[in-house]
Amino acid sequence: MTETTRVCFVCLGNICRSPTAEAIMAHRLGFEDLGVHVEVESAGTGDWHVGHPPDERARDEAARRGVPMAGTARQFTADDFGRFDLVLAMDTANMEALRAIAPNPAAAAKVHLLREFDPAADGDLDVPDPYFGGSRGFTDVFDMVDRSITGLIAHIGSAPAGE
Repeated sequence: MTETTRVCFVCLGNICRSPTAEAIMAHRLGFEDLGVHVEVESAGTGDWHVGHPPDERARDEAARRGVPMAGTARQFTADDFGRFDLVLAMDTANMEALRAIAPNPAAAAKVHLLREFDPAADGDLDVPDPYFGGSRGFTDVFDMVDRSITGLIAHIGSAPAGE
């Protein structure tokens, strides 16, 4: 039987940062043999963009890097904690919002910041929201998320079963 790790990336609206993380992780998993099956999704803490595709600037940056990006925005709910092993927030505000809706301490313990896995984070663990900026912000976010995904894949690949 194959061990499955389920990961959900979460940002505010689920159209910039978290779909970028989902796309990079899904793309990279096509090339990595972790010895476990990994399922990835993304969601937002807010409902403003539910049903919308990822931001065009995020899609453009992903395409420029050869990473396919698709999907539609959805909101993370308390019920989602039962579906995921890791819930990775893009920033502290989203982490706090997720922990606030966690149904119990075990669910809250599943929530971490994605940049905890970024070796270049240097104490700043937030992935900044590029929505109100220019295309450079999307490039920077892609780089941060890509580094973090490298660390996350190493963590998942080395974690004991059930962790």
